[in-house]
Parts: sequence; structure tokens; C-alpha cells
Amino acid sequence: MYKTKYLNCLFMLFILFTVVACSSNESTSDENDSNVESEVDKSPVTYTYFNAGSAGNDVDTKDTKIGKIFEEETGVNFRIEHLVGDVNTRIGTMVASGEYPDVISPDTAIDTILDAGAFIPLNDLLEEHAPNLLEAYGPYLERMKDEDGNIYFIPFGATHNYIPNPNIDQGAFWIQRGVLKEFDYPEITTLEEYMDLIEKYQQKYPEVDGSKTIGFTALTYDWRFFAFANAPMHLAGYPNDGDVIVDMETYEATVYADKEPTKRYLKELNELNAKGLFDKEAFVANYDEYLAKIASGRVLGFFDYGWQVNQSLNNLLEAGDDDKRFVALPIVLDEGIKDQYLDPPAFIANRGIGITVSAENPERIVQFWDHMIKEENQRLIMWGFEGEHYEVGEDGRFFRTDEQLSLTAKQEEREKSGMAYFEWSWPRINGTFSDGNAVEPRRQSEVARANYTDGDKKLLEQYGAEVFADFFAEPDERPWYPAWDSNLEQGSPADIFAQRSEDLKRKHFPRIVLADPAQFEAEWETFVTEYQKLDVAAFEEAMTQVVADKMEAAQ
Repeated sequence: MYKTKYLNCLFMLFILFTVVACSSNESTSDENDSNVESEVDKSPVTYTYFNAGSAGNDVDTKDTKIGKIFEEETGVNFRIEHLVGDVNTRIGTMVASGEYPDVISPDTAIDTILDAGAFIPLNDLLEEHAPNLLEAYGPYLERMKDEDGNIYFIPFGATHNYIPNPNIDQGAFWIQRGVLKEFDYPEITTLEEYMDLIEKYQQKYPEVDGSKTIGFTALTYDWRFFAFANAPMHLAGYPNDGDVIVDMETYEATVYADKEPTKRYLKELNELNAKGLFDKEAFVANYDEYLAKIASGRVLGFFDYGWQVNQSLNNLLEAGDDDKRFVALPIVLDEGIKDQYLDPPAFIANRGIGITVSAENPERIVQFWDHMIKEENQRLIMWGFEGEHYEVGEDGRFFRTDEQLSLTAKQEEREKSGMAYFEWSWPRINGTFSDGNAVEPRRQSEVARANYTDGDKKLLEQYGAEVFADFFAEPDERPWYPAWDSNLEQGSPADIFAQRSEDLKRKHFPRIVLADPAQFEAEWETFVTEYQKLDVAAFEEAMTQVVADKMEAAQ
């Protein structure tokens, strides 16, 4: 009996040892699987973030619904301060003092921050703490590196599965809907057809509410002058590559300011001006005056980028007179030219968010970014809370009810939820989620169509389209796109050309447009002569190299 008890004890000890050993191995395996998670410090911490690129009220992210969730999951809160006044002045003050917020999105002053050495390199931090960020930005990592091989900031958006905006937020020739309605919704393709239609309408209706009708206006104010100077590039069938067009076969970059498309565009405006149809105030009006003029209902047409005139378009929508609203058209110089107004898949590498030398424990910031880039969190940021801000159909497609459309249009709700603070100026993805839904609700066709007014639907029906992007050709693949986001070496011949050529265009283009038609050729030749005295070759060579470098990085 004693022997039996002894053997039973030995057997039980063996079983116990086996269980403990297995448990120990399982525990070790679990620890290895969640090693990164276990190392993450989730103690409460607040970082300061100066956002120069997006407007908004200053806020602690933890005071928003999404921000509170993120704080509970990471321990991190951001105290966001938005820009008031001039960005260069504000950033210059930081550089002069050497005191920085922990995180900065410097917008157009990013070169100042980089030159001051205010951003820390992120390479090692990303490798150690950001597997999700590395996966999301994988195709673009080489393009994110500075000349020294370091990554100093995270650009705003890695594109996954490109999807165009159903409503036009990029470049286009806009025309008042009443003009199209008056002439029974004609198909117009060329610049000549576009201007002729405007002229015919203005002859019939020279005044609006007692004020003179403006046939065509333009935005030329300050840095927004590009909205005027870029039009010839689009008319010639190219997307926005800045001051150059890129040959699709040779990939050579060529300036176009002194070329035939620009001459033809300026000549059309010169003739329009001679007929009293061009807005002479276009060369002296500021941005606010320009927006007010478009919203007045007096303007029949203009060229601009949708994001830049969105305020005026919304004002017209709220006014309720559908005939005074605008529609974007892909106008080209000649029939047969394939329009390329819709941006191809793009990665903008010259803007972003970085961590400054003032930040303590920067790994906590990178870990927060890595957490927010997860698909489920991007969905939360962009779409909000399911059942409150959006629904999911039986087919898995996201949509919004009328009530949800109204709710998510309210800035107060967007701020309270946190969507207004997290959707821009952070690391993020663009395009579509893995399930095919658009990352941005505005790019989801179901949401766009649900938002359309009766006037929108009637206009689309007249042209056999479901959404306004249907008016435009699909973009061709351009792996380098866009060329304009590469920073030229300060003081280099190419950089000097860019500055001086801009000055020449600002000086001569108004003279060319407003000249007596008999003097057009002379004014044009004067500009071309001065322009070609600049080092055009150096600029074209530099931009061709930019394209080549981006092509190589994209492979």
C-alpha cells in the first residue's frame, strides 16, 4: 500500500512538472508574440503639437471622443495649437529662440524647420516602434528620405488603391450652371467653345440683380498665383506637375510658360478682355474678394482648384439658387486631347508632421502614430462611429443616412467626436480600405450621391453621369506624380530660375491679357525674351532628375 502511494505521488509530480513546463513554454511564446505590446508605456503623457496647416480651435485631443479612446489605449494626449497669423513669422520666432513644441506640422515653412535642424531623425524610431506605419508607407519610404538618408517627417497620406473624388476638388474650368441650362446643356470640350458659350450668355444677360455680369475671372493673389499660371498645362492635357509638363515617353520635364499652350490661353483672355468679358480686377483682388465675387452669382466662369473655392461653392449651395451654382468641366485646347485634370495616385513628400528636438521620449509619439494608422482607427477617424455617423450595408459598403449626413456636416459634431482634429495633418492612409470602402467618406460614391440636390441630379442626368467625376477622363499612371513637391536646393541655378520666372509671370501676364489686341504679339514676345534669358536649361534638367529619382524610388 505504501509503495502504491509512492508511485502515485511520483506520477502526480510528473504530471505537475509537465503542466508547469508547458505553461512556461506557452507563456514565453505569448510574450514573444506580444513583445512590442508589452514594452509600450501607457502612462499618461501630454505632448504639444503646433499645426500650421489646418484651421481649428486649440484643443486637448483627450477632450474628444476619439482622442479619449486613443489616450486610454496609448496613454498619449496632444495639446494642439493652430496657426494664427503668418506661418513664417511664427516658425521664425521658434527657430530664433530654439524652443519648439514637441510636434510640428509647419506647412509651407517646413524648409525653415529642416534647415534649423529642429526635427529629429525618425528612422530608428520607426524601425523599433512603428511596424504599422512602415507597412502603410512602405512603397514611399525611399521618397521620404532626405539627402542624408534620414526621414525627418511623415507626409500626410500613403495611397492604397487610388479612388477619385466623385466631386471635383482639383483643377477645372468652372461654368455657371445657368449658362448650360440656357443653351440646353451642350457638350463643350474646347476652350473656344467654353468662352463662346460664356460670351453668348453674357450678351443675353449683361446684368445680374443690377450689377454687371462678369464673364470670366481669375485668382492671382499672392502664392495662389499658380491658379492662374497653371491653366495652360491642363488645357494641353497634363495634370498639375507645377511649372513643367513631363513627356510620357521620355520622362523629360519641360517648362510651358513660354510655349504655345500658354500663348493661346493668354490670347483667349486678351480677346475676352477686349470684349469687356474679362474681370480686370482679377489682377488686383485679394483672395477674400475673389471668393466673394464668385459667391455673388455674377461670375459665369473661372479656372481654379475645387479645394480653393470650396467656401464660395458652399455659399452658393446654401443660397439655394441652382442656376447660380457651378459645375467643373475638363476643358482642353483642341478636340482629341485627353484631359488629365483628375490627379493620378500621388504622394506629396514635401509636407508633413515631425518630432522636434524638444520632445522627451519621442518613441511615445511614434507609438501613437503607429496606433492611429491601423485600419480600424483610420476608419474611426475618417468615418466616425458606426450606427452614429455611418452605417454598413449588407454588401459591406459604408453609407450615411440623411440624418448622419446632416450630423457629420456640423463642425461642432466633428470637433466633439475628434474627426475634425485627426483627419488631416497626421500620418494617414488615402484611397481605400482593404474591404474596398473609401478612406474618405467624400470619395465614397454612395455618400456623394446621397448628398446631391435635385439640381445636381438633373444636371448629371442631362449628361448621362452618376457623379461629377464622370465628366473627366481617368488619369494615366504617373509614378513620379507630382513633380512640384520636390524642394530644389536653395540658391541653386534651378531654385533661382523658379523664383525669377515666377516674378516675370506676375509682371508680364497681366500686361499681356490687358493689352490692346494689336499689341498682344509684342507683349508676348517681350515676356518670352525675358523668360528665355533665365537659366531654363538648369531648371528643366533639375526637374527631369526629380522625375527620374521618383521613378526609381517607385520601382
